[in-house]
Amino acid sequence: MTVIVVSGTGTEIGKTVVTAAVAAVATAAGRSVAVLKPAQTGVGPDERGDADEVVRLSGAAASAELGRFPEPLAPGTAARRAGLAPVGPREVAEAARKLAADHDLVLVEGAGGLLVRFDEEGGTLADVAALLGAPVLVVVPAGLGTLNSTTLTAEALRARGIEQLGVVVGSWPAEPDLAARCNLADLPESAGAPLLGAVPEGSGALDPAEFRAAAGDWLAPALGGAWDAEAFAGAQAPPVSVG
Repeated sequence: MTVIVVSGTGTEIGKTVVTAAVAAVATAAGRSVAVLKPAQTGVGPDERGDADEVVRLSGAAASAELGRFPEPLAPGTAARRAGLAPVGPREVAEAARKLAADHDLVLVEGAGGLLVRFDEEGGTLADVAALLGAPVLVVVPAGLGTLNSTTLTAEALRARGIEQLGVVVGSWPAEPDLAARCNLADLPESAGAPLLGAVPEGSGALDPAEFRAAAGDWLAPALGGAWDAEAFAGAQAPPVSVG
């Protein structure tokens, strides 16, 4: 795979940290990795954006950001309110292809969920993936409600003929509740795709060297790591309630 599109089922669920983990593992394996953030919202001109954070944590070779809008809104809305030109899917796909010409792996990190609007024409991250013919890695929350949002995202991908690479839990709790533990077994069925990792909560606060050393333990072999989904789910499974 030359390009992987990283989406989420919502906001603030760990997309950036998961993207950084994938980048860290690939970089450690000797691959040149570039990170593309099509539209960064809710960040000022002098603040560090998501792509910058991925490079800091992972040691990725390069990053690019196509648009930055100050308000924490959907990219299309944030661009309109700021009086700035939006970033459309074709522009994103072109930028990804240029990066792919010089790097072994390009990670395109979306904003929010798969169908958040980029522009007034209704362009989305799904359109970017379709234009690129790239698989989508879906980042999901651990707890109650994640099965529904994961199923909806999977259905949207299938309806568009886009490959879903798998799902990764973006922030696995230190003390998971019953729903989170049960969801590990149910997420692959809801997604129609394998569970490819679980990143511990708070991982983004690690020192970059610690982050890079640990990243392979959070991701399955399909993403270059050593994490075992079956063993992890089995260890976390709650006892069966009877009576």
